[in-house]
Amino acid sequence: MNNTLFIDADVILDLLCKREPFYVFAAEVFTLGDKGKLHLATTSLVYANVFYILRKVLGIEKAKELLRKLRLIVHVIPIDEKMVDLALNSSFSDFEDGLQYFTARENDIGIILTRNIKDYKEKELLIQTPEEFLKTLPIKNKA
Repeated sequence: MNNTLFIDADVILDLLCKREPFYVFAAEVFTLGDKGKLHLATTSLVYANVFYILRKVLGIEKAKELLRKLRLIVHVIPIDEKMVDLALNSSFSDFEDGLQYFTARENDIGIILTRNIKDYKEKELLIQTPEEFLKTLPIKNKA
């Protein structure tokens, strides 16, 4: 597995909407990504879902502005038919979580950062909250 983290929509929304008490942990993860200490990735589906929520809260232009800035540090990885088939034939009750899990796995990403840990039943990848992940880092690697 490589040193890239898959970032779920809830973590991105914690950052962009400054949702407490989760904002501080999300901000630290994204700061580490911005400094090049972490590689961050997500899917176009996550970007679409985040945009949908942000536009309702902040308006279309502000939502686009925030996502353009996010794109500078968060790489977009593709979802293809293999990931769709894996998710459809898996034990995931939430199809989107299955898509994310198998997309991360197929892209050799070993960690998914989410606050929705309970829905990830598969155990091949490490599923953590940003807070849990940050506790595993040596102090010198923190933001």
